[in-house]
Amino acid sequence: MSISQPNIEKVTVRLAESPAEIRAAQHLRYKVFYEEYAATPSDEMAAERRDFDPYDDIADHLIVIDKSISDPQRQIVGTYRLLRREAAEKYGRFYTSSEYDIAPILDSKMTLLELGRSCVLAEYRTRPILQLLWQGITDYMLDHSIGMMFGCASLQGTDVSSMSYQLAYLHHYHLAPTELRARALDSRYVDMNMHTKDSFEARRAFSSLPALIKGYIRLGAYIGDGAVVDHQFNTTDVCIILPMKQVSERYLKFYGRKLKRDIPAQKDTPDGVEDVA
Repeated sequence: MSISQPNIEKVTVRLAESPAEIRAAQHLRYKVFYEEYAATPSDEMAAERRDFDPYDDIADHLIVIDKSISDPQRQIVGTYRLLRREAAEKYGRFYTSSEYDIAPILDSKMTLLELGRSCVLAEYRTRPILQLLWQGITDYMLDHSIGMMFGCASLQGTDVSSMSYQLAYLHHYHLAPTELRARALDSRYVDMNMHTKDSFEARRAFSSLPALIKGYIRLGAYIGDGAVVDHQFNTTDVCIILPMKQVSERYLKFYGRKLKRDIPAQKDTPDGVEDVA
Protein backbone atom coordinates (compact mmCIF):
# COMPACT_ATOMS: atom_id res chain seq x y z
CA MET A 1 0.00 0.00 0.00
CA SER A 2 1.34 3.40 -0.94
CA ILE A 3 0.00 6.68 0.38
CA SER A 4 1.18 10.18 -0.35
CA GLN A 5 0.03 11.90 2.83
CA PRO A 6 -0.11 9.71 5.94
CA ASN A 7 -2.80 10.64 8.44
CA ILE A 8 -0.68 11.45 11.51
CA GLU A 9 -3.72 10.92 13.76
CA LYS A 10 -3.68 7.24 12.77
CA VAL A 11 0.03 6.79 13.41
CA THR A 12 1.37 5.65 16.79
CA VAL A 13 4.72 4.55 18.21
CA ARG A 14 5.46 1.85 20.78
CA LEU A 15 7.73 -1.13 21.45
CA ALA A 16 7.18 -4.33 19.47
CA GLU A 17 5.23 -6.78 21.60
CA SER A 18 5.61 -10.06 19.74
CA PRO A 19 7.98 -12.04 17.52
CA ALA A 20 5.58 -11.38 14.63
CA GLU A 21 5.95 -7.62 15.05
CA ILE A 22 9.74 -7.92 15.18
CA ARG A 23 9.67 -9.96 11.96
CA ALA A 24 7.47 -7.32 10.34
CA ALA A 25 10.02 -4.66 11.37
CA GLN A 26 12.78 -6.80 9.83
CA HIS A 27 10.81 -7.06 6.58
CA LEU A 28 10.50 -3.27 6.59
CA ARG A 29 14.25 -2.92 7.11
CA TYR A 30 14.85 -5.24 4.15
CA LYS A 31 12.56 -3.17 1.94
CA VAL A 32 14.37 0.06 2.78
CA PHE A 33 18.00 -1.07 3.16
CA TYR A 34 18.19 -3.69 0.42
CA GLU A 35 15.50 -2.78 -2.09
CA GLU A 36 15.59 1.01 -1.87
CA TYR A 37 19.22 1.66 -0.93
CA ALA A 38 20.85 -1.34 -2.64
CA ALA A 39 22.51 -3.01 0.35
CA THR A 40 23.80 -6.54 -0.27
CA PRO A 41 21.81 -9.24 1.56
CA SER A 42 22.99 -12.69 2.52
CA ASP A 43 21.33 -15.57 0.68
CA GLU A 44 19.18 -16.28 3.75
CA MET A 45 18.09 -12.65 4.04
CA ALA A 46 17.22 -12.50 0.35
CA ALA A 47 15.18 -15.71 0.59
CA GLU A 48 13.20 -14.45 3.58
CA ARG A 49 13.23 -10.77 2.55
CA ARG A 50 14.23 -9.82 6.09
CA ASP A 51 17.16 -7.86 7.53
CA PHE A 52 18.30 -9.58 10.70
CA ASP A 53 21.31 -10.29 12.90
CA PRO A 54 21.93 -11.72 16.41
CA TYR A 55 21.43 -8.32 18.06
CA ASP A 56 17.74 -8.42 17.17
CA ASP A 57 17.23 -11.15 19.77
CA ILE A 58 18.58 -9.07 22.65
CA ALA A 59 17.30 -5.61 21.73
CA ASP A 60 14.00 -3.81 22.05
CA HIS A 61 12.36 -2.69 18.81
CA LEU A 62 10.56 0.62 18.60
CA ILE A 63 7.93 0.53 15.86
CA VAL A 64 5.82 3.14 14.10
CA ILE A 65 2.34 1.81 13.29
CA ASP A 66 -0.14 3.23 10.80
CA LYS A 67 -3.52 2.00 12.01
CA SER A 68 -5.19 3.11 8.80
CA ILE A 69 -3.56 0.10 7.06
CA SER A 70 -5.77 -2.96 7.49
CA ASP A 71 -3.07 -5.61 7.00
CA PRO A 72 -1.26 -6.09 10.36
CA GLN A 73 1.88 -7.25 8.53
CA ARG A 74 2.09 -3.93 6.68
CA GLN A 75 1.07 -1.57 9.46
CA ILE A 76 4.67 -1.10 10.65
CA VAL A 77 6.09 1.82 8.65
CA GLY A 78 9.10 2.73 10.78
CA THR A 79 11.41 1.14 13.32
CA TYR A 80 14.43 1.75 15.56
CA ARG A 81 16.51 -0.86 17.37
CA LEU A 82 17.26 -0.04 21.01
CA LEU A 83 20.03 -1.95 22.77
CA ARG A 84 20.73 -1.27 26.44
CA ARG A 85 24.07 -1.84 28.13
CA GLU A 86 22.86 -4.74 30.29
CA ALA A 87 21.76 -6.75 27.25
CA ALA A 88 24.91 -5.94 25.27
CA GLU A 89 27.13 -7.04 28.17
CA LYS A 90 25.34 -10.39 28.34
CA TYR A 91 25.84 -10.84 24.60
CA GLY A 92 29.44 -9.67 24.76
CA ARG A 93 29.46 -6.42 22.82
CA PHE A 94 27.50 -3.65 21.11
CA TYR A 95 26.96 -3.59 17.34
CA THR A 96 28.91 -0.34 17.08
CA SER A 97 32.06 -2.09 18.30
CA SER A 98 32.30 -3.85 14.92
CA GLU A 99 33.20 -0.44 13.44
CA TYR A 100 34.50 1.68 16.33
CA ASP A 101 36.63 1.40 19.42
CA ILE A 102 33.98 2.50 21.92
CA ALA A 103 36.13 2.11 25.06
CA PRO A 104 35.70 5.81 25.96
CA ILE A 105 31.92 5.36 25.85
CA LEU A 106 32.02 2.18 27.92
CA ASP A 107 34.36 3.82 30.44
CA SER A 108 32.00 6.77 30.93
CA LYS A 109 30.08 4.93 33.69
CA MET A 110 26.84 6.24 32.18
CA THR A 111 23.73 4.16 31.58
CA LEU A 112 24.05 3.43 27.86
CA LEU A 113 21.60 2.95 25.01
CA GLU A 114 22.74 2.03 21.49
CA LEU A 115 20.48 3.26 18.69
CA GLY A 116 20.55 1.40 15.40
CA ARG A 117 18.73 0.12 12.31
CA SER A 118 16.74 3.32 11.94
CA CYS A 119 14.26 2.80 9.14
CA VAL A 120 11.15 4.61 7.84
CA LEU A 121 9.23 4.03 4.61
CA ALA A 122 9.85 6.80 2.09
CA GLU A 123 6.31 8.19 2.14
CA TYR A 124 6.46 8.49 5.95
CA ARG A 125 9.73 10.42 6.13
CA THR A 126 8.03 13.57 7.30
CA ARG A 127 8.82 15.82 10.23
CA PRO A 128 5.78 14.70 12.28
CA ILE A 129 6.65 11.01 11.86
CA LEU A 130 10.31 11.55 12.74
CA GLN A 131 9.24 13.55 15.79
CA LEU A 132 6.99 10.67 16.79
CA LEU A 133 9.96 8.29 16.61
CA TRP A 134 12.02 10.59 18.82
CA GLN A 135 9.11 10.90 21.20
CA GLY A 136 9.20 7.11 21.60
CA ILE A 137 12.97 7.11 22.09
CA THR A 138 12.71 9.87 24.71
CA ASP A 139 10.02 7.96 26.58
CA TYR A 140 12.21 4.83 26.55
CA MET A 141 15.22 6.84 27.67
CA LEU A 142 13.30 8.21 30.65
CA ASP A 143 11.92 4.78 31.58
CA HIS A 144 15.44 3.33 31.75
CA SER A 145 17.29 6.40 33.10
CA ILE A 146 19.61 6.50 30.09
CA GLY A 147 22.62 8.77 30.51
CA MET A 148 24.04 8.50 27.00
CA MET A 149 22.86 7.31 23.60
CA PHE A 150 25.18 6.33 20.78
CA GLY A 151 25.33 4.36 17.56
CA CYS A 152 26.26 4.42 13.89
CA ALA A 153 24.50 6.79 11.50
CA SER A 154 24.95 6.65 7.76
CA LEU A 155 25.54 8.76 4.70
CA GLN A 156 24.38 6.97 1.57
CA GLY A 157 27.13 5.63 -0.69
CA THR A 158 30.73 4.47 -0.35
CA ASP A 159 32.54 7.15 -2.37
CA VAL A 160 33.90 9.29 0.46
CA SER A 161 35.17 11.94 -1.97
CA SER A 162 31.56 12.74 -2.86
CA MET A 163 30.74 13.49 0.78
CA SER A 164 34.06 15.00 1.81
CA TYR A 165 32.64 18.39 2.82
CA GLN A 166 29.92 16.77 4.93
CA LEU A 167 32.48 14.62 6.73
CA ALA A 168 34.84 17.56 7.19
CA TYR A 169 31.98 19.62 8.63
CA LEU A 170 31.17 16.92 11.18
CA HIS A 171 34.86 16.62 12.09
CA HIS A 172 35.46 20.34 12.58
CA TYR A 173 32.18 21.33 14.24
CA HIS A 174 31.00 18.30 16.20
CA LEU A 175 33.99 16.11 17.10
CA ALA A 176 33.49 14.49 20.50
CA PRO A 177 35.67 15.58 23.43
CA THR A 178 38.64 13.32 24.07
CA GLU A 179 37.07 11.57 27.04
CA LEU A 180 34.12 10.36 24.90
CA ARG A 181 35.78 10.13 21.49
CA ALA A 182 35.13 6.72 19.99
CA ARG A 183 37.51 6.06 17.10
CA ALA A 184 37.01 4.05 13.93
CA LEU A 185 38.92 0.78 14.05
CA ASP A 186 42.36 1.10 12.45
CA SER A 187 41.49 -1.41 9.73
CA ARG A 188 38.41 0.62 8.73
CA TYR A 189 39.43 4.18 9.58
CA VAL A 190 38.62 6.94 7.05
CA ASP A 191 40.00 10.37 7.94
CA MET A 192 37.13 12.89 7.99
CA ASN A 193 39.45 15.91 8.07
CA MET A 194 39.43 16.24 4.28
CA HIS A 195 39.12 20.03 4.13
CA THR A 196 40.23 22.86 6.40
CA LYS A 197 37.55 24.50 8.49
CA ASP A 198 37.76 27.78 6.61
CA SER A 199 37.50 26.20 3.15
CA PHE A 200 33.74 25.52 3.17
CA GLU A 201 30.49 27.10 4.30
CA ALA A 202 29.24 25.33 7.43
CA ARG A 203 25.55 26.03 7.01
CA ARG A 204 25.52 24.61 3.49
CA ALA A 205 27.40 21.50 4.59
CA PHE A 206 24.95 20.97 7.45
CA SER A 207 21.91 21.36 5.22
CA SER A 208 23.22 18.65 2.87
CA LEU A 209 23.47 16.03 5.64
CA PRO A 210 20.95 13.16 5.85
CA ALA A 211 17.88 14.04 7.92
CA LEU A 212 18.75 11.56 10.66
CA ILE A 213 22.23 12.99 11.21
CA LYS A 214 20.87 16.52 11.16
CA GLY A 215 18.39 15.45 13.82
CA TYR A 216 21.16 14.11 16.02
CA ILE A 217 23.18 17.29 15.60
CA ARG A 218 20.21 19.47 16.45
CA LEU A 219 19.77 17.50 19.66
CA GLY A 220 23.41 18.19 20.55
CA ALA A 221 25.22 15.02 19.46
CA TYR A 222 28.97 14.62 19.07
CA ILE A 223 30.71 12.67 16.30
CA GLY A 224 33.45 10.07 16.79
CA ASP A 225 36.88 10.20 15.16
CA GLY A 226 36.89 8.79 11.65
CA ALA A 227 34.27 7.39 9.29
CA VAL A 228 33.76 3.76 8.25
CA VAL A 229 32.77 2.51 4.79
CA ASP A 230 30.19 -0.28 4.99
CA HIS A 231 30.14 -2.00 1.62
CA GLN A 232 27.34 -4.41 2.59
CA PHE A 233 24.94 -1.57 3.34
CA ASN A 234 26.34 0.77 0.65
CA THR A 235 26.92 3.48 3.27
CA THR A 236 29.60 5.52 4.96
CA ASP A 237 29.06 5.52 8.71
CA VAL A 238 29.85 7.98 11.47
CA CYS A 239 29.64 7.36 15.21
CA ILE A 240 26.99 9.40 17.01
CA ILE A 241 27.58 10.13 20.71
CA LEU A 242 24.81 11.88 22.64
CA PRO A 243 25.16 12.36 26.41
CA MET A 244 21.80 13.41 27.80
CA LYS A 245 23.40 16.42 29.48
CA GLN A 246 24.18 17.69 25.97
CA VAL A 247 20.60 17.58 24.68
CA SER A 248 19.48 21.10 23.93
CA GLU A 249 16.93 22.52 26.36
CA ARG A 250 14.41 23.40 23.67
CA TYR A 251 14.16 19.75 22.61
CA LEU A 252 13.84 18.52 26.18
CA LYS A 253 10.94 20.91 26.67
CA PHE A 254 9.35 19.96 23.35
CA TYR A 255 9.34 16.21 24.00
CA GLY A 256 8.45 16.73 27.65
CA ARG A 257 5.24 18.45 26.54
CA LYS A 258 4.51 15.72 24.00
CA LEU A 259 4.97 12.98 26.60
CA LYS A 260 3.44 14.94 29.45
CA ARG A 261 6.52 14.06 31.48
CA ASP A 262 8.92 16.31 33.34
CA ILE A 263 12.36 16.27 31.69
CA PRO A 264 14.72 18.52 33.65
CA ALA A 265 17.15 20.46 31.47
CA GLN A 266 20.77 19.43 31.94
CA LYS A 267 22.58 22.38 30.38
CA ASP A 268 22.34 24.90 27.58
CA THR A 269 22.67 23.93 23.93
CA PRO A 270 26.28 22.97 23.13
CA ASP A 271 28.43 25.69 21.55
CA GLY A 272 28.24 25.78 17.77
CA VAL A 273 25.03 23.82 17.25
CA GLU A 274 22.64 26.75 16.94
CA ASP A 275 25.12 28.59 14.70
CA VAL A 276 24.78 26.07 11.90
CA ALA A 277 21.59 24.12 12.53
